[in-house]
Amino acid sequence: MKLRIISSSIVVIGLLLGGCSTHPEASTPSAKVLTEPTAHVKELIEKYKLENVDYAYVKIAIGNGTRDGAKALLIDARPHPKYLASTIPSSLNIPDTQIDQYIGQLDKVAKDKEIIVYCGGWECEKSPIVAGYLKEQGFTNVKLYQAGEPEWITKNYPEIGLPAAQAIFKNNSALFMDARPYAKYMAGTIPGSMYMSDEELDKLKGRLPVDKTTPIVSFCEGYSCAKSHNLAKKLQEFGYQKISVYAGGYPEWKEAGLQTTAGGAKKVEVATTPKKDAFVDGIKLGEDEGTVDGEWYKALIMSDKIPANVAVIDVRTPGEFANGHIKGAINIEAGKMSATEFAAKLPKGKVVIMNCSAGGRSMEAFLKLKNTKIDVSKIFYFDANIKCDKSGKCEIKVNEPLG
Repeated sequence: MKLRIISSSIVVIGLLLGGCSTHPEASTPSAKVLTEPTAHVKELIEKYKLENVDYAYVKIAIGNGTRDGAKALLIDARPHPKYLASTIPSSLNIPDTQIDQYIGQLDKVAKDKEIIVYCGGWECEKSPIVAGYLKEQGFTNVKLYQAGEPEWITKNYPEIGLPAAQAIFKNNSALFMDARPYAKYMAGTIPGSMYMSDEELDKLKGRLPVDKTTPIVSFCEGYSCAKSHNLAKKLQEFGYQKISVYAGGYPEWKEAGLQTTAGGAKKVEVATTPKKDAFVDGIKLGEDEGTVDGEWYKALIMSDKIPANVAVIDVRTPGEFANGHIKGAINIEAGKMSATEFAAKLPKGKVVIMNCSAGGRSMEAFLKLKNTKIDVSKIFYFDANIKCDKSGKCEIKVNEPLG
């Protein structure tokens, strides 16, 4: 459901920069709710020969809610402030009045990629304008979700941007929930956030608010992290009505220089003997338990020199894996299996290095094995934000050690 308690400044800026309609929204209870395009919008749809899809179609298209896990590319054609205040999960923003400034986001997108464009509802001309432009640029599979963001927020949770999250934090107007693993939560989080890992929700649900109308903002490790979306969906199943996902999550919050719980007292620098590098079967270990040295492993991936004795295990969903993964990786979705089932599927006689897209799920897979007393002496995880295309070319940002 739509989280309506964002700061008034964001709403006002969004409206001043251009609404989706040429007619102001009626405020009387008897106002007619449109269920089909206006004549003007219909002309644009016919002009560009655009297919219109419904809510059910879009719900399937967004996949797990992340940009990497979506089955189609969603484009929000509304002004940027409106996009930041509330959008459909996984969406990119290309305002119809600023196409030239935003179109670069699609430079690496295949021309046959399914793209779904939407804006502010049935009378909003912005989505057919952007969709028509994309078709003129050679994109061959462009559709509309003309009911757009207004319909979506009556049926599902929105994604919000940093300004909206900041305003909510400043006004103390929602409960922030950190869906990351406990070790990451303890190393630093948004102040006042509740630990609520999607993997432990059954154990933690006693901490949830009694009032199902309590506004909740779920977040995790950034735009490629599915855990905040998984948590939002489970909260919906529990009957919570005002859920949003702050997709930029803790990394974006921290990078913006905003307050975190990791501030604490300043560390006193003490001269110590440099630690010796630790290795297991030629694999350089990281500072945190169960990790490989991030920069060392990243260099191997980028140079296609992963040792032959290493099994690269991608613990994400098959859909995410299909959208791009590290070359040579094997997909074993850890989240749906018990520790014993997962361990049974891991290659034997190899050093196992697990990864996901942001580090959270691979850490949980490691801890699941360790806590079940399974031998993890040759099982590790790569704590990094990873984005790979279908050719195996990857962009990797190693996460900082927790210790």
